[in-house]
Parts: sequence; structure tokens; C-alpha cells
Amino acid sequence: MRFPYLFVIFLLLALLTGFLIPQYSPSILFWGVLTLAIFILSFINIEWGLYILIFSMLLSPEITVGQTTGASLGRGVTLRFEDFLLIVIGLSWFAKNAVYKELGLFLKTPVNKAIFLFILVCIVSTGLGIIGGRVDAKTGSLFVLKYFEYFIVFFMMINHVKDYAQVKRFIFCLFLTCFITAIIGILQIPGGDRVSAPFEGETGEPNTLGGYLLFIGCIAAGLLNKAQDQKVRKLLIFFIIVLIPPFLFTHSRASYLGLVPACMTLGFMAKRRIIILGLLIISFILSPLFLPTPVKKRILYTFTQPKEAGQVTIGDIHFDTSTSARLVSWRDALKNWSKYPILGYGVTGYLFVDAQYPRVLNEIGIVGFIAFMYLLFSIFKLVLNNLKNVKTPHFKGLCIGFLAGYIGLLAHALGANTFIIVRIMEPFWFFVGIITVLPALEHQTSSQLQTDEVPRRKFAPVS
Repeated sequence: MRFPYLFVIFLLLALLTGFLIPQYSPSILFWGVLTLAIFILSFINIEWGLYILIFSMLLSPEITVGQTTGASLGRGVTLRFEDFLLIVIGLSWFAKNAVYKELGLFLKTPVNKAIFLFILVCIVSTGLGIIGGRVDAKTGSLFVLKYFEYFIVFFMMINHVKDYAQVKRFIFCLFLTCFITAIIGILQIPGGDRVSAPFEGETGEPNTLGGYLLFIGCIAAGLLNKAQDQKVRKLLIFFIIVLIPPFLFTHSRASYLGLVPACMTLGFMAKRRIIILGLLIISFILSPLFLPTPVKKRILYTFTQPKEAGQVTIGDIHFDTSTSARLVSWRDALKNWSKYPILGYGVTGYLFVDAQYPRVLNEIGIVGFIAFMYLLFSIFKLVLNNLKNVKTPHFKGLCIGFLAGYIGLLAHALGANTFIIVRIMEPFWFFVGIITVLPALEHQTSSQLQTDEVPRRKFAPVS
């Protein structure tokens, strides 16, 4: 009975193809066919679409759409292939939920309330900014949509994780993507320029790559902390070693700053914490002896740049022009915030600030800043609760690694727009999804040992 239906479908596709070929160029047809193929593939199995999305996170080209006014140093709105993929996969996910209503669209988790509050404030603030003429409608809308992309990743993730074998496949793909990115970064080192992620156009973003490598490296270190299989331990050690050179040669001082609390968190979570923390402190103190010369120069340059106009001086210490510009932007942001204190200027309505916290305060005001901090706190609380509740060593290792990477990103955000950078936030929210489902997966595994029935997933209660 299926043959006639398949025959009709193929016949209609053939007729449609014959009609479209003369109408459009080969490149447009190619992208159209690719879009349709990804949509169908994701509809059949969202997991396949998520694998494609994982590899595109750091390994996809970017497109600059138009010019912006103050939002991103005038570089324009940057779109990447994963943005396009996420729209296609997201639409496929919505379509599948419409057909199979029992799947559920938004499972209840401890971070849902914070996510929706943050989204609401961004929409209202930007809408008011557009009405008030502070925000360009196209620019503001595209940036807000980009902010929401990683939340879509989170909800797709928690809706489609069924067992830990699936989680391991996702983690393997995330690590493989990071490994390929790190190798590409290593190949950039001999050129003498700052290392940045691949396919970033003429102007790279070393800060972005530094934050990404810091976060993924911490996840690997957390797993290493609890790994019992010697083969797995050796692979994780090798993986972390590969990440170190490109991380150092990003020359990203925000990433170096994030490394300190991240490593201290990992040391505090280790079995022999006193010994590990002692070794870490000694390593930081002695780091000038073994760090590469360009890295030492980059760090010292913060305080040793020859005096120039625009430098900020505190006592006898003067900061380089780059650090000074950040300090001035913090000062100006705090001063200008009082003009629109409640809901801010709107997303992209204020001048570019290369630091997360003052940017959030100015763009979406004190209400938005509280919503943002509530979101960060909800994630922190979720990780701590799951770290306390799960017993499986791999699960604990994931929680420890995520916690360390998260704390590192919180410090990284002092000198970068960490929590709105898609190339950091997409893998970040993938792992938030994984961390969220760990108690349910552990409960499922223990239940399967006692019965052949698979219980319905239950996430940690909303607090």
C-alpha cells in the first residue's frame, strides 16, 4: 500500500524540480535542496540534526548582514551557517511536535522560569527601543533572535535525550569539533597572529575561541577527575594537552583571567583538594618561568605599554590602551545607564561595550540585569543540586567540569560579551541540557536494573 504514495511523492518532487530548474541559479537550488534534506532528516530523527548542528558550531562560515550602529563596532550583524541550520532544525522540531503531540515542546526544568523572564525583558526592552528610535529594527531584531538561539538548543536537547549512550555520543561529537578547531588553531601559531576560530572572516575573535577552549577544556578535566578507565583517562589527557597551545596563543587576557577560578574550582572538587590546590597555586606563581614568551609579553603589556593618550592610570599603575578602553566603557556605561534605568536602551540600542555585565545593564536596564543574574543563578543552582544528587562517577565528572567551566566563563565575561556569543553559548547550552537530564538518566538506569519498563523522565523540581 505504501508504493503508490511513494510513487506520487516522487512524481510531485520530479515535477517541482523540473519547474524550478529553469527559474533559479544552481547555487540557489543547491541550498534549497540542502535545506529540504536537513529538514526531512531532522523530522525523521532530531538527533541527526543535532549532530549536524554540533559540527557546524565552530566549523561554519559567517556572513555579515548590513551595518550596525554601535552594536558590534560597526561590523554588522554576523550570521553563520549554524544560525541557518538552527532555524531549519528548529522548524523541523516544531513540525514534529505538531504531528506527535505526545513528545512535548518545553519540558519543565529548574531554569525555564528564568529563561522565559529573560526573553520577555529582551523583547519588551528592544520593542520600546525601536519605538523610541534608539534601536534599528533590523539590527535589534536579528540580535535578539541570535540571543534566543541557544535556548532553542537547550529545549531540543532535553526533549530528545533518552539514555546515557546518547549523551556520550553528543559529548564525543562536541569534543571532536573542539579537537578539530584546536588543530586548526595550532596551525595558525607559526603565522604570528593571534589564534582565532576558523571561518571568522577578516577580523577574528580570539576572545571567543579562548572562552570556548576554556569551557570545553574544563568539561574534559571534570570527566578526567572521575574517569576510572585508563584508556579514557589517557584520551582525555591528550585532548586537554592539544587545547593548551591554541588557548595560550589566543592572547586573550579575559580567557587567562577565567582560567584561574576555573582551575581553582577543579582543584577544590578533586579528591586530594589541598594537594591539588597547592600545586595549582605554585604553578600560577611559577608560570612566568615556563609560559611562551609571546604569552608573557601579552600579559605584561597590560602594565608596561609605553605611555600613550587614552591610558587609564590608577596610582602609579597605568594600563594599556585596550584595557583602558574597557575600563572607560565600564565607567561610561554605568554613568549613561541612568538615562534609561528601568528597561534600558534596548538590545543594540547602546554603544558597543566589550564586557557582558555593563552591556546587559545598559541594553535591558535594571529589570533585565536582575533577570540575567537570576538566569545565571538558576544555572548555578541546577548544577550544584545535580552534583549533590547524582552518584554515577561520569555524571559527577560532567557536573564538576561544567561548574568549573561556568565559573571560568563568569570571569571571562568581565572582558567579553561571553553570554551572548553564539560560538560559546551553543555548546554551553548543549551542556546545560545534558546536566539537566542527568538525574533522570541515572534514575532510568537504576530502574532498568530492577525492571524491564523504562520510567517516564522526571527532571529536578523547579525551585
